[in-house]
Amino acid sequence: ICTTDDPVDSLEWHKKLAEDDTFDVKVLPAWRPDKAMNIEKPEYLDYLNTLSDVSGIKVNSFATLMDALRNRMQFFDSMGCSVSDHALEYVMYKPYTDEEIEAIFAKRFAGEAITTEEMNKFKTAFMVSVGKEYNKLNWVMQLHYGIRDNNVLRYNQLGPDTGYDCINTYDCSAEMAQFLNALNSTDELPKTIIYSLNPSVNAAIGTVIGCFQDSKAVGKIQQGSAWWFNDHKQGMIDQMTSLANLGLLSNFVGMLTDSRSFLSYTRHEYFRRILCNLIGGWVENGEYPADEEILGRIVQDISYNNAVRYFGFEV
Repeated sequence: ICTTDDPVDSLEWHKKLAEDDTFDVKVLPAWRPDKAMNIEKPEYLDYLNTLSDVSGIKVNSFATLMDALRNRMQFFDSMGCSVSDHALEYVMYKPYTDEEIEAIFAKRFAGEAITTEEMNKFKTAFMVSVGKEYNKLNWVMQLHYGIRDNNVLRYNQLGPDTGYDCINTYDCSAEMAQFLNALNSTDELPKTIIYSLNPSVNAAIGTVIGCFQDSKAVGKIQQGSAWWFNDHKQGMIDQMTSLANLGLLSNFVGMLTDSRSFLSYTRHEYFRRILCNLIGGWVENGEYPADEEILGRIVQDISYNNAVRYFGFEV
C-alpha cells in the first residue's frame, strides 16, 4: 500500500508502522508535490514558507525550490518511497530558458499574478527538473491528467481535490511526447506511468509510450490502468484491449486503486476477473494460444509480479 504524501509531510506514521513487527503489510509513502508545482494557486507562497521550514532551505528562487525538494526526496527515499504522483490538467511541454523560469518565480514570489503562458512554462520546468531527480533515485514517475477543481464555489469552501474534476478532451499527445523526449534526450527519463481520465486517448498514449521504451526496465514507459471515471468493466476492457493491440500486455503493471476507502480494494478482484475473462475470450475466439501455463503466468505477472519488479518492492 502506498499513501499519498506531500513533500512537507513528516511521515511519522510510516516510521511507526515500519517499526511494528506485528504488522506485516508494507505501507510506503508516495511523493505528491502538486502544491510545490501549482504556482498559480493563491496559497502558493504560504506553502513555500512551510517547505522552507521543513527542509531547512530558504526557498526564494526556482533553484532553491529544487534544492528544498531534493532534500525532502532524500528523506522520502530513506523511508522506502519509490514512486511519485502528479496531478496535471494535461501533460504539457512549453519551451523555456532557465532565466525565464527564475523571472517567473521572482514575479510570483513578489506577490504578482502570472500569465497562463508563464504558468505553463514554469510547470514544464518543474516537471523536467523533478523527472531528472526521479531518474537518479530510480523512482517511478506517475502522471495522471484531467481538469481539476472546476467548481470554484466548492473549492473555496472545501479546498482542492474534493471531487469536482472532469475529463479533459484536449489531446496532449504531441506535448506529452515532447516532455518525455526532453528527459530522454539527456538519458534522464525515469520509469513513467501515464493515466488519462479521457478513454478516447488510450491509443494515443499507447503509441507515445512505444517511442521511449529501452532496456533499463521491462515496460519502462507504461499506460496506466483504467482510472477514476474509467475503472469500471467497460473502461478496463477498453484500456487493456488498446494496450494489447499497440503494446505488450504481458508487461502491464496492472490495477491501481487510488481511493480513500478500504472497500475500493475489491476493484483489484474485479480487475482480475475482467482480465481473465478478456484473455479467455481471445482464446475461445482463436486469437490467443490455448496455453494455460503461459497465459497463467501472464495473468500472475499483471496481477502481482510486474508491479513488484517495476516498483522495486521487496517481498
